Amino acid sequence: MRHEGAPRHRHLITLLGPAFVAAVAYVDPGNVAANITAGARYGYTLVWVLVLANLMAVLIQYQSAKLGLVTGKSLPTILGQRLSKPARISFWAQAEIVAAATDLAEVIGGAVALHLLFGLPLVWGGVIVGIISMVLLMLQNKRTQHRFEMAVIALLAIITIGFLAGLFVDPPSLRGTLNGLVPRFAGSDSVLVAASMLGATVMPHAIYLHSTLVNDRHGQSQEGTDRLLQASRWDVTWALILAGAVNIALLLLAATSLRGVEGTDTIEGAHAAITAHLGPAVGVIFAIGLLASGLASTSVGAYAGSEIMKGLLQIRIPILVRRLITLLPALIILGGGIDATWALVISQVVLSFGIPAALIPLVHYTADEELMGKYRDGVWLRVASLVSTLIICALNLLLIYLTFTGVA
Repeated sequence: MRHEGAPRHRHLITLLGPAFVAAVAYVDPGNVAANITAGARYGYTLVWVLVLANLMAVLIQYQSAKLGLVTGKSLPTILGQRLSKPARISFWAQAEIVAAATDLAEVIGGAVALHLLFGLPLVWGGVIVGIISMVLLMLQNKRTQHRFEMAVIALLAIITIGFLAGLFVDPPSLRGTLNGLVPRFAGSDSVLVAASMLGATVMPHAIYLHSTLVNDRHGQSQEGTDRLLQASRWDVTWALILAGAVNIALLLLAATSLRGVEGTDTIEGAHAAITAHLGPAVGVIFAIGLLASGLASTSVGAYAGSEIMKGLLQIRIPILVRRLITLLPALIILGGGIDATWALVISQVVLSFGIPAALIPLVHYTADEELMGKYRDGVWLRVASLVSTLIICALNLLLIYLTFTGVA
């Protein structure tokens, strides 16, 4: 644990960054597809779902950062030290499957964006996304962590511009947006969409990774724990506000410009509808945002997978080798002609299985006085974390059930 009385060496703003990297997981191509579908089908009705999801995400990501800062260890490392060998291997296997499913969606999303922009075959788009993500990952090490953060934050800025541009051309209804803050559904079909939006909002790999990111960034810092926790609160709050704004903007864009339009349940269809209704320029900007989303999120996903293996198994393979290995499933799917949107849906379902495995240990450890000392969660934080965990896990179980039973 850090020395809490260490002097304050830097302004608070210079300590920000790790949460913005983790926040990229919240604006990946899977979220794009879900939010556009929600807005196109149900208008402003499900705005409240994204607001609730974002509030829970702020809490959970702060918990992950807090665990890392107080213990000096990542969540996978703590799990690796406390689980038996068979349990550790099993836990690693499910975490890797989930990370691979997430990465699959991100590579496919980037490939689709390149197809929309340049007409490239999807498989070649996947290869290009993989190569660019390797270049980004070359920036990632403890000496150059800040450069990696800056590169990802730059992509996050492009994502924000790309997905918000349409709102300036066709602004949403203020009254409709405010009405969307009232919790309600629009029939049984909307429950499935809401479950996919809320249940898949919290990404397991972002939970695992955030506890690593703060230590990679602040591991040699002379700042005290209290100071770093204060910085992390601001970091998480601003990063998730930005990610939440992007997701809400996508829903509002679809609710305003694409309501009732056929084919918007696929990214390609949504892009075609945006181009037709808002003009080619907005369509291009949207596709650029989608490309940035795929590039940033797949880089962060590969980073997370590497840290999961290192923490749970004490094995570290070069991150670029890992990038090559995890790229193969996406290229096989893209080259095999499998529908990209279907692959995105399946990846979200697989991801849902891994969320409880990440959330439950996190909530347990941050409430553990032996592990956290005076920084253990207070009563209200424990209650809020428990309620959020129960809601998210229940909705993911609902999403899995509805998907496999064909309900809605």
